[in-house]
Amino acid sequence: QVHLVESGGGLVQAGGSLRLACTASGRPFSNYPMGWFRQAPGKEREFVAVISWSGDITDYADSVKGRFTISRHNAKNTVFLQMNSLKPADTAVYVCAAALTQWTITSRAADFDSWGQGTQVTVSS
Repeated sequence: QVHLVESGGGLVQAGGSLRLACTASGRPFSNYPMGWFRQAPGKEREFVAVISWSGDITDYADSVKGRFTISRHNAKNTVFLQMNSLKPADTAVYVCAAALTQWTITSRAADFDSWGQGTQVTVSS
């Protein structure tokens, strides 16, 4: 397992930006893909973005393509989610996750082994 702590959430107006960060500890960080998921009140958890262990392969949910960017800094054990052009529909708790046994990227929540506690993102209209 790896311990994950998110930061950077908050309240922002529609059209604004936020940058989330997730710092990992407990295992070498550069060995596995990292992902972001979100869960809005009354809705199921949904995939947002994923990045390969090397950082050169990424994938996004259709709802965030062109607006969100996932990146990672392996030397700092941190993965980021830059969120631009935010919409009220983006309001959710954002959670980072580690796919410790995966060699390549995946969008399936079941493939992720360790999860953070989440950070709240609220977008006002």
